[in-house]
Amino acid sequence: MTEFRPMRRHRQQLSREECVSILDRCTSGVLALTGDGGYPYAVPLSYVYSDGAIYFHSAVQGHKVDAIRRDSRCSFCVIEQDDIKPAEFTTYFRSVIAFGHIQMLETAEEKVQALRLLGRRYSPGDEPGLQHEIDKSLDHVLLLRLDIKHLTGKEAIELTRSRNH
Repeated sequence: MTEFRPMRRHRQQLSREECVSILDRCTSGVLALTGDGGYPYAVPLSYVYSDGAIYFHSAVQGHKVDAIRRDSRCSFCVIEQDDIKPAEFTTYFRSVIAFGHIQMLETAEEKVQALRLLGRRYSPGDEPGLQHEIDKSLDHVLLLRLDIKHLTGKEAIELTRSRNH
């Protein structure tokens, strides 16, 4: 058995390029980890995608950090579109799920690089303010990198059909 199963409704599967485009455009998603007692733990987070990895910032302690220390495997889901169509009894959706392992960034260089990526994403054009924020927070923030091992995306069949006509 392969580590990741193929998508059952493969006609609705998005290309890797479309998945990356969604990750580039969106700003939040849900990180899923193995939490306390083996229960799934899912937490919404802001993120930035860069060069095949997803970066997050975090407090240095808490449920999320404990879960990552126990098991670095995770998935991260981003929903780009969720358009409810009441008359059709359906939803026109587009979403991406990234699977991989999370690393806690250790060196100051890695942390600064991740903070710059995040800062430029959420506060573009304010380099002096970003540098001030990095200097202020570097010693008490945890930076995380999800190294993507498998990336998949899916859209509603109606969206697939409309693109193919």
